[in-house]
Amino acid sequence: MASRARRPLPKTAGTSSPAPAPAPAAKPPLSARLMRAAWRGLPAGRYEAGWEPGLEVPAADGSPLITDHYFPRAEGDFPTLLVRSPYGRGLPWSPMYGVLFAEQGFHVVLQSCRGTGGSGGAFDLWRNEPADARAAVDWLRERPWFDGRLGTIGPSYLGYTQWALALDPPPELKAMVVQVGLHDPHTLFHTDGVLHLENALAVGAGMTYQHRGMLSFLGATLRLRRRLREVTTARPLRGAHERVLGDEAPWLDEVMAHPDPEDPYWHGASLAGAAERLTVPTALITGWHDVLAGQTLEQYGRLRRAGCETALLVGPWTHTSALQQGWPEVFAESLAWLRAHLHEDRSGLRPTRVRVHIGGENSRRDLDDWPRDPAATPWFPTPQGHLTPRPPTDSLPTASFRYDPADPTPSLGGPLLSPAAGPRDNSALEARDDVLTFTGPPLTEPVDILGPVSALLSLSTDTGHAHVFTRLCDVDARGRSVNVCDGLGRVTTTGETPSRVTVLMSSAAHRFAVGHRIRWQISGGAHPRFARSPGTGATPVDAAVLTPVHITLHPDSALTLPHAPANG
Repeated sequence: MASRARRPLPKTAGTSSPAPAPAPAAKPPLSARLMRAAWRGLPAGRYEAGWEPGLEVPAADGSPLITDHYFPRAEGDFPTLLVRSPYGRGLPWSPMYGVLFAEQGFHVVLQSCRGTGGSGGAFDLWRNEPADARAAVDWLRERPWFDGRLGTIGPSYLGYTQWALALDPPPELKAMVVQVGLHDPHTLFHTDGVLHLENALAVGAGMTYQHRGMLSFLGATLRLRRRLREVTTARPLRGAHERVLGDEAPWLDEVMAHPDPEDPYWHGASLAGAAERLTVPTALITGWHDVLAGQTLEQYGRLRRAGCETALLVGPWTHTSALQQGWPEVFAESLAWLRAHLHEDRSGLRPTRVRVHIGGENSRRDLDDWPRDPAATPWFPTPQGHLTPRPPTDSLPTASFRYDPADPTPSLGGPLLSPAAGPRDNSALEARDDVLTFTGPPLTEPVDILGPVSALLSLSTDTGHAHVFTRLCDVDARGRSVNVCDGLGRVTTTGETPSRVTVLMSSAAHRFAVGHRIRWQISGGAHPRFARSPGTGATPVDAAVLTPVHITLHPDSALTLPHAPANG
């Protein structure tokens, strides 16, 4: 990207007399102070927080971007954190970022993206963020309290706005903290051409209503839950979301109708290139059941290849629980990184680059890097429903089942944007006739996996078109089957000849304990998490006709697990 002219940098800390505290020094909103008081396990504040609400910052096109400024009520030079959000500037962002970080010695600039939260202009899912982020930094350079030290922080789309600035990072940018963060909108909405239906609707509700306040957002969320089945079983799916969201999210219909990542519609949406050349120290945080876990691990890999200083934390969280139950650890990790690179205090950093929580034993493991490049071990299904490391010797089909899109296999847990996300007991799901399970023997010693999980499936169908959903589960001594990770792919077959498809099931860090069993679960979908296959080859968004499919699994199929030494 061509460089742009920049104003001279403002003073750095210590080059002149300390900046006075901004005025007026109003207290933060009561709702933010009450939420702040309710949190436990967070470090004590070092300063009292002040608040300048409703500032107008010009966007790249001149539209006013409404901005709140939080700051330590004390004289002195403090670094600045830029937080750009399409979800409003109230709860939970005002206490989580405005109040908490101001108390720790940071100016916090919390800005509503174009077309949201009272800001002017029209919201676009991605096209305005790079230019508007640069405009925000231009405005910061004119503030008397800005001392030239800039960081960014935030989750989800607030991570996307950070990567937007990192496309052409200003010289003031010294640190980034991307929490459960997005860099590729297409991958958020589609896998192998299949729509992430339930999550797409949840994103639509959040983008449309959350910036209007928590009551408006909660009302939309409740309407969506009540009418979820109606919307997700509509034929065709296109436009059905308007029954809940109205016509205020026209971009959602466009997103749903463009499953191909090479479609010109998605040109410029992915900001993956920012990480490939970044030199700004960047901390990454995600959870094993986060809808953006895969994107976070991709970001980490690109930053490492670029030689950028980076750190990775992966917890036992979903997209939302990372900012709820996981918030004390997420906040501590974020604060330590920002202090290290903006306050030059590295005392809070952990000694290793990577920290992961290990599922199945409720522990944490510090690693030098990720992935660990463990040995990949295939496990094979048998016609008797077993799962074994021994390759098959029989050429006959292993198993078959009938998938009926009129009664689609339901989704259960996993990476969702709802309270139903995360690990769940799969026993009832696995009792269905349209779900295959293959289970290993009780383990006599622990089995640890650390890295990417995948499945190679050899399948034939009677209609030529199907989806395949594959899941790894941990079965305890009582028979409770809990999901570890999963994935979905499309299958196209010709006649009776099997097709081979590899399904990436995300990464995992998990210990299968002694007495537990490893289970491989296979079905024809997971609805409404994924739009159902109509069985005809028509796109799920436009299909009006549904045809049941017989799916046959052949013996050259395998579940591949990244085994790791038990001692890490």
